Amino acid sequence: MKAKIFIFILVFSLAINAAVLATMGYHYYRISYLIPSAPCPVSPEGHHLYQDIGLSNQQLAQMGPLAQKFHSRLEKLSASMEGKKEFLLDLLSQKEIEQGKIEGLRKEMAGIQDEIQKEVIEHILETRRILDAEQQQRLFDLMRRSMQGKNSWLAQEKP
Repeated sequence: MKAKIFIFILVFSLAINAAVLATMGYHYYRISYLIPSAPCPVSPEGHHLYQDIGLSNQQLAQMGPLAQKFHSRLEKLSASMEGKKEFLLDLLSQKEIEQGKIEGLRKEMAGIQDEIQKEVIEHILETRRILDAEQQQRLFDLMRRSMQGKNSWLAQEKP
């Protein structure tokens, strides 16, 4: 009887060890070997918020083309904005300030910024259609935390 209990405990211990090793191996594989996403121009680390909300393989397959389209459009708008910034600096550094040109350029830059905001909102709405209610909640919680950052329009002034 004692031998059977000893064998049972030994087998049970081996099963637990095997489960722990398999879990650790799976997480190591997931972190190390999965194909990384395209870099995100919005996030300097190239990390997407949707990577932290537990998407299924089908949802990830839907997010790929969506993210590529979004980032491609955002890169074009950002490049256009950079060109406008350079031109604005040129105008501001001239001896003779041309207020009309500066104001026109400011309006163009505001239009580009408006397009960027529209693209971001549309991307969020498209992403939302892919997610279930719990994932949507996690995404918006992550977005709120992200927006609490130092350079955010939602940042709170600290006394």
